[in-house]
Amino acid sequence: MTAPIDPWLLERLVCPATRTPLRYDVERGELVSDAAGVAYPVRDGVPVLLVEEARALE
Repeated sequence: MTAPIDPWLLERLVCPATRTPLRYDVERGELVSDAAGVAYPVRDGVPVLLVEEARALE
């Protein structure tokens, strides 16, 4: 299980594709952009906000 994202940081992170806020999915340990329909991985507690690393949501 991935460590949770610091709330202060989460308030400031935005999707690089849409510039909209992200939400943290605790179960999957990833940051979700509902606007873009993708999820960005969090590796070792570090958000990887690269469009090419995003996973399309079902």
